[in-house]
Amino acid sequence: MKGIRQLAEQLGISIGTVSRALNGKPDVAEETRRRVLDAAEALGYVANQSGRALRKGSTGIIGFMMQTGPEITGQGDTFFMSVFDGVQTVFARHGLDLVALLCSSEENPHDYLKRVVARGFADGIILSATRRHDARFELLAKRKIPFITLGRSLTDVGQPWIDLDFEGMAETAVERLVAKGHRRIAVSRPHDDANLGYVFVDRCREVLARHGLALAEEHIFRSTPNEAGGYQIARDLLACKERPTAILLVNEVSSTGLYRGLNEAGLVPGRDIAVIGRQSPHSHFLSPRLTAFTLSLRDLGIALAETLLATMPAYAEPYADRPARLLWPMTLVPGESDGELAEDAHVSL
Repeated sequence: MKGIRQLAEQLGISIGTVSRALNGKPDVAEETRRRVLDAAEALGYVANQSGRALRKGSTGIIGFMMQTGPEITGQGDTFFMSVFDGVQTVFARHGLDLVALLCSSEENPHDYLKRVVARGFADGIILSATRRHDARFELLAKRKIPFITLGRSLTDVGQPWIDLDFEGMAETAVERLVAKGHRRIAVSRPHDDANLGYVFVDRCREVLARHGLALAEEHIFRSTPNEAGGYQIARDLLACKERPTAILLVNEVSSTGLYRGLNEAGLVPGRDIAVIGRQSPHSHFLSPRLTAFTLSLRDLGIALAETLLATMPAYAEPYADRPARLLWPMTLVPGESDGELAEDAHVSL
């Protein structure tokens, strides 16, 4: 493998000319450029990217921070894989690369991000799993690192964000269940301090209150965002003194575990208890068919990338019209799991 000095000696031209040819500078004759590129390929020349990054003051890398671990991702995370595809589709237009920044579930996310920032690893950051109060926002703002958040927080430094419309999900689902005769409606929320749990539960309360109904504390089930969390919800639901007649699941994979837990107790979704959740690759195989909210994760990734680039002067021009903050809509796809309240429900439950 040859370096740039050896490449210049091989061709009998200056190092500066070789460098300008490799970097596509316009002041190099086309014949010379072709000679340099052909020789570089033949000799196996690989550019020193770290040195180039230092000279340019950029890395060409955007980091996407997410947390890992079985309590976070369960047996796999198709959600983020689909989002990543959309993000990288945009970055590839500009010669940028997406790198996943994987923070262990056993490490403090703020401490992890401080380490990443100290290394000057990325030109911009996408943050996920936003907390009710999130110190990561202030860290990035103080260091003047461009970033966007997938989710909101009470911590607000004026950064762009895109969040799933959990308020809209709560509004649509609760209204649908009330119209079907349900009065004891339960909801799930994340087990941690994720901001989405607060906005989701608060809107559920508001919609129920419009109908003169209340959300009982024992009918708010905290769970890990995986199949095991859904199974635990089923166990907790069955142990309630007054069992709910319907439940609304905020996480996309917990419905699989919930179905299993209900099945073991001899309860059928849609007949014995109404269930509304979110679509995942696994939910398509549930029977009865799950009534669920869906969205295009790839399009969400595209929007995240374009909105971030709109804040970075070198890339902003094509994305000037992008809104800086956006609630991402979810669409309800009716299934068979949210039937009307049976007349004898108070007996069977």
